[in-house]
Amino acid sequence: MSLLIVLFGIILLFILILKKLSPMIALLTVAIITGLLLGMPVVKVTTSITNGIGSTLGSMVMVLALGAMMGKLIEDSGAARKIVSILMQTFGYQNIQWAVLLTGLLVGIPLFYNAGFVVLIPLVFAISAATGLPKLYIGIPMAAALSVTHGYLPPHPGPVALAALFHADLGKTLIYGLVLAVPIAIIAGIYFPRLIIKKGNVQKPDNLLFAEDAGLPSGFKSFFVALLPVVIIAAGTIGVGLLADSALKTFFIFISDPTVALLVAVILTIITQDVPIKKAMESCTEGVKGIAMIILIIAAGGAFKQILVDSGVGDTVAALAAPIQLSPLFLAWILTALLRVTLGSATVAALTASGMVIPLIGPGVSAELMVLSVGAGSLMFSHVNDTGFWMFKEYFNLTLKQTFLTWTAMETIVSILGLLGVLLLSQLV
Repeated sequence: MSLLIVLFGIILLFILILKKLSPMIALLTVAIITGLLLGMPVVKVTTSITNGIGSTLGSMVMVLALGAMMGKLIEDSGAARKIVSILMQTFGYQNIQWAVLLTGLLVGIPLFYNAGFVVLIPLVFAISAATGLPKLYIGIPMAAALSVTHGYLPPHPGPVALAALFHADLGKTLIYGLVLAVPIAIIAGIYFPRLIIKKGNVQKPDNLLFAEDAGLPSGFKSFFVALLPVVIIAAGTIGVGLLADSALKTFFIFISDPTVALLVAVILTIITQDVPIKKAMESCTEGVKGIAMIILIIAAGGAFKQILVDSGVGDTVAALAAPIQLSPLFLAWILTALLRVTLGSATVAALTASGMVIPLIGPGVSAELMVLSVGAGSLMFSHVNDTGFWMFKEYFNLTLKQTFLTWTAMETIVSILGLLGVLLLSQLV
């Protein structure tokens, strides 16, 4: 009976989102209704919601805020454009897809998906016009790179939120995510478009494409600030794993904390970029404003998650799954994928699924791989109820059929390969 009530709640959530209600309001409303229908006392419902919001945001709000500041500083300083310019000129236009893919990965780590898309889409169109290549031939590598960073790599909201909910180590999640993200991006972003799009002849581009480089920061500064958060977190995590107890290990534990790493990265970015402090602070403020609604949606998702946990629904799912001889990672992916197809939003699907799959994390099940499995499921089969679907369709002026054959197929490849990668990693770590 409890699972039927949860199903009703998910259907209600789908209807409310379909009616264009804010996902935050929809999640809170559904959380309260679901809790009451599951027989939870009113006081317990409100307590669960408060605890869910607090436990979710308490460990990640600063990570999200600092990550947004970092991304906005990189965007406003021109560092992202400089990285693009260097990679394009280094790879050459015969290998333009590889340059765009690597650009998407580097720019996508500090920037959120929508911001990265908006920053890079003018470049995609400029390269297409300069080389005569189809826009989709250039655009799919960019979209695939941004998608894998969005689904698998902190400091993006989904992986950060899931790591907090599953009590996963964010540094390990980042390292495992990088192991998955690179080959998946290559398959979905390079080889997939080559199968479905004929590129024709490449003409030599006009050198004026990067004529505005003079006003941008140096290449060293640009790569330094873009990769700094990842380098600090990864270095701290690797140091902790390799060193015995010592003062040096304590230092690595300190810098591997995502909040500390991102704070250091933001401060060093402000120092190294030739930007007045006042302007840098304005960029930081705008960056946080840009993710305010994302933070609220995650908070509401945490409330819904806590209702599912406190009501015992997660234990019910675990009990039903016990006789089924399937990996908990696979079950988590299936559940998240179904919610993604139903609800549209990757973040909402991941947060909704988390409350049901937390009890599946037991001995022998890596919390970090569970984060990536749910992240992979949240990217499955993007279609008409996903804003990313419409953004891709409208920017590239596609029909619905063309969007399904390109964007939806690419997202599905990213999701399925993510699942296979997680299952393979589970046998190795």
